[in-house]
Amino acid sequence: MWRAVSMSAEMGVGFALRAVNERVQQAVTRRPRGSAALADGRGARPEPTGCRRRRPRPEQPKEARSAGGHVCGSVSASRCSVNELPAIQPRLVAVSKTKPADMVIEAYSHGQRTFGENYVQELLEKASNPKILSSCPEIKWHFIGHLQKQNVNKLMAVPNLFMLETVDSVKLADKVNSAWQKKGSPERLKVMVQINTSGEESKHGLPPAEMVAMVEHINAKCPSLEFVGLMTIGSLGHDLSQGPNPDFQVLLALREELCGKLSIPADQVELSMGMSVDFQHAIEVGSTNVRIGSTIFGERDYSKKAAPDKPAAELKAPAAEVARAH
Repeated sequence: MWRAVSMSAEMGVGFALRAVNERVQQAVTRRPRGSAALADGRGARPEPTGCRRRRPRPEQPKEARSAGGHVCGSVSASRCSVNELPAIQPRLVAVSKTKPADMVIEAYSHGQRTFGENYVQELLEKASNPKILSSCPEIKWHFIGHLQKQNVNKLMAVPNLFMLETVDSVKLADKVNSAWQKKGSPERLKVMVQINTSGEESKHGLPPAEMVAMVEHINAKCPSLEFVGLMTIGSLGHDLSQGPNPDFQVLLALREELCGKLSIPADQVELSMGMSVDFQHAIEVGSTNVRIGSTIFGERDYSKKAAPDKPAAELKAPAAEVARAH
């Protein structure tokens, strides 16, 4: 399947988008009955993990792993059942990092409206491109990379910024809230809380044990922000023959815990998980937001354009692996 989708990217953005959307809908239909009720048509080769050192997973909700590999949190196994997945049509975020404005415009012309970027500077330049502004009036930008506090004001200047998926600290939430207030936008900025479900030191995100307090803080102290869901990257290269990706299962369990403790309906908490290498599996187990780049736009040439928001020496070691996985 990975080779087929990769080949589709080589045949043009429009063809690749159609192929990806077909696979998104196929994954939706493989969800338990009831979860695919809203499938209205909207619109891999794993990386080896043996070379990465992985620390023990951080403190998480009490886990109960079934024979099928499901991880249930501090709720009963029955409540963690995939049969109770909210019937939310997945959103496809086309990740356009390192790709030119013309490719964004081409994807937009084929019906794609939501795009994602990992680096603030690249997003600002691309979103401000006059050709994109004139050709893509309904475009929605997601920021999906690690956000440093010194880059918050620059991010807030991005035209058509729709969502920040990577809030991972109270200080960052406060700074984003303040900056968005100063911008004077009539709409609250949609944000997700990023969780480090794999426990890898190379990954950004909150420890699972801090999730509830983080969401409570956003809801109570950040009136310019709208909490809409949880996001994770997870470990790359999970072998599905061993069962569902445990990092995705942790995020599912965390949503159950969050909804139970804060009395939030499950269908109001999105789950952003799944990239080019694993988006179908992510959707099958409950993802509502998948981030797909190279499968749509083709492989990236990082030697020609790399726009990190901080010096390379400060970047976490496997950042390139995560970037390529989108």
